[in-house]
Amino acid sequence: MAKPSLQSILEEKGNIVPVLRNSKIGMYVYPVVAAEFTNWRDEQRAWRDSAVLFDQSHHMDEVIVEGPDAAKLLEGLAINSFAKFGTNRAKHFVPVTPEGYVIGDMIMFREREDKFILVGRAPAANWVEFHGSRGKHDVKITRDPRSPSRPDGKKVERVHYRYQIQGPDAPRVFEKMHGGPLPDIKFFHVDWINIGSRRVQALRHGMAGAPGLEIWGPYAEKDEIRDAILNAAEEAGVDLHQVGSRAYSTNTLESGWIPSPLPAIYTGDGIMKEYREWLPANGYEATGAIGGSFVSDDIRDYYTSPFALGYGIYIKNDHDFIGREALEKMKDQPHRKKVTFEWNAEDVVEVIASAFRPGEVPYKWIDFPQPNYASSGFDKILRDGKLVGLSMFNGYSFNERCVLSLGVVDDDVQEGDVLTLVWGEPDGGSGKTSTERHRQAEIRVRVSPTPYAREARESYAESWRTRKTA
Repeated sequence: MAKPSLQSILEEKGNIVPVLRNSKIGMYVYPVVAAEFTNWRDEQRAWRDSAVLFDQSHHMDEVIVEGPDAAKLLEGLAINSFAKFGTNRAKHFVPVTPEGYVIGDMIMFREREDKFILVGRAPAANWVEFHGSRGKHDVKITRDPRSPSRPDGKKVERVHYRYQIQGPDAPRVFEKMHGGPLPDIKFFHVDWINIGSRRVQALRHGMAGAPGLEIWGPYAEKDEIRDAILNAAEEAGVDLHQVGSRAYSTNTLESGWIPSPLPAIYTGDGIMKEYREWLPANGYEATGAIGGSFVSDDIRDYYTSPFALGYGIYIKNDHDFIGREALEKMKDQPHRKKVTFEWNAEDVVEVIASAFRPGEVPYKWIDFPQPNYASSGFDKILRDGKLVGLSMFNGYSFNERCVLSLGVVDDDVQEGDVLTLVWGEPDGGSGKTSTERHRQAEIRVRVSPTPYAREARESYAESWRTRKTA
């Protein structure tokens, strides 16, 4: 008897959309890290005004790819070029399907000529592991899945800890913990720095528009490194805040990265069917939840292209990769574009107020700082009643004093346009356990820049964050 797989679910159900829209997986959880260390408002404020410590040790998968064919394997999956990708560098790794739609993304580190570490969400990690397991490349794959969403008190360990320190006062922390000026690390380059008695690897990075370093090392050293960072901040007189899981997930709203596009793997024959037969029936792709007001019977309507997500600048045809031919045909077609939506405050307050009026069905609750009730979100964006885009990731920014969301709109939508976001699911809500009975609301949204934070727009190296169009 064949092992249950995503493909067997598709063959049994016929249409995967109702399965995902009614998933019982529950709320999307950022695991293990405390919800708040002080309060999420001050933790958000700190990455803009002082400095923060993000604990990124638990919510991402890690895949180590090593061996003589490691680069060949990954290059064949990436829209990105490897031509100038040397050691001690990092790259935003983006794989697509043969039809050219995004599977996911990860940050890829090249530690040696024959060793790469990829960090990110499960869809891209699964795709890499699958291709490494097919026996067509001389590679070794080591997989460290994200920590359990609900560990129920059980001990949790990873291969590596992963921290990020950022904010306008972060350089003072760096210099204190390093014992002097840091080496000049270019954006998305890696070097070694001192923290306490340890030498650790550091990636020049940033997430909410402020300078930052991402550091990592053996998980057994996690507490030692954290304490050394906190001590260095205290000695430097920096008001450094540890950021809990409630605030952490909202930083991308200011910096402009859509973290959870639906993996476009539910259609296609050949390699895609083989992949779905490899994916388990209880994995992310089979159990993840689709949420929001947009509903289509065709799963393809939930797919996104790299052009829509702002990744068009990554596409380099100097190598063969899965999806290249499709992207070449797609390039000159009209594309949606990524934007930030600024939600009207009065409309948001009216939605919340409905929960305080007995005797009526309330609007869908807007949780603060983030109503993260599905793995992938899709809320309708309308202009004069016509669908012109989708809102895909939302939350409240204490720094901006407003609710923001990231999404995609038709190419003729302009910055400053006021559109309508339909908040809440039709027919009183779906069967998701994370969705209460509710009614839909219309919320005015203003199309705004991406990244929304001025600091991010002005300080990031030229990339998907800063380009106005693909």
